[in-house]
Amino acid sequence: MAAKLEDLHDNNDEDLKVIDVSHIKSLLFNMNLDKDETGDESTLVKRCSNDSEFLDLDNKSGIGEFGPWPLSSTASSSQAQAQPDFDYLFKLLLIGDSGVGKSSLLLRFTSDSFEDLSPTIGVDFKVKMVNIAGKKLKLAVWDTAGQERFRTLTSSYYRGAQGIIMVYDVTRRETFTNLSDIWAKEIDLYSTNQDCIKMLVGNKVDKESERAVTKKEGIDFAREYGCLFLECSAKTKVNVEQCFEELVLKILDTPSLLADASSGAKKNIFKQKAPEADAAASGCC
Repeated sequence: MAAKLEDLHDNNDEDLKVIDVSHIKSLLFNMNLDKDETGDESTLVKRCSNDSEFLDLDNKSGIGEFGPWPLSSTASSSQAQAQPDFDYLFKLLLIGDSGVGKSSLLLRFTSDSFEDLSPTIGVDFKVKMVNIAGKKLKLAVWDTAGQERFRTLTSSYYRGAQGIIMVYDVTRRETFTNLSDIWAKEIDLYSTNQDCIKMLVGNKVDKESERAVTKKEGIDFAREYGCLFLECSAKTKVNVEQCFEELVLKILDTPSLLADASSGAKKNIFKQKAPEADAAASGCC
């Protein structure tokens, strides 16, 4: 289903057009779009103040950047001949309660900026190129919504992730408690990479006077669940880059995670299957 987007400056939900964007090349996701919840988990509602920014939503031929995605036959041929400009493509996932700072952490890492962001609706992601341990890496980092109403949607995004970052707010005790009550269980249920690397991150250490979770508690949890561990602040930038660097170094040191991540591997980490399919094929992490 594809519909032409009309002017939605007023953000009036009655004027929204629902479009199927599952076939669109990844460049679509680089646009500054907002996402809204819909009743159909296979679609996203997009708002944009300039219709000209959109790609041709009806183009469903050719091969895209990460797999069988829509491009013209000419573009398909040229991309098939092009050499990849990275050694590995890693899919990383940020999970945790709403409001712990997952989106701010991702924004700080990818853009070196900080904003007080509203809760993520559904799933968002950013891509960053990095050089670590002599390797040129393309990191696709997925930012998932923490609200319970989006769980069935976000569960499908665990598929194929080489690294999963569990984030909690050191000033909110319940976000730490929910790591074992909710998030660690979701990893066991939905992760498809048995050897995926898990990392525990305590965010907002800039609010030390409001701390409700000690560093020792974080260390003990990480030991129990086999996670890497760091505390950081997306606001002040403390340890943000180290979180991703340590995670990636551990992935690079895990041969079973590298085969599907090599630049020559033919896969599409942006095309997700229905949550039911993921549950059937899930393994523990």
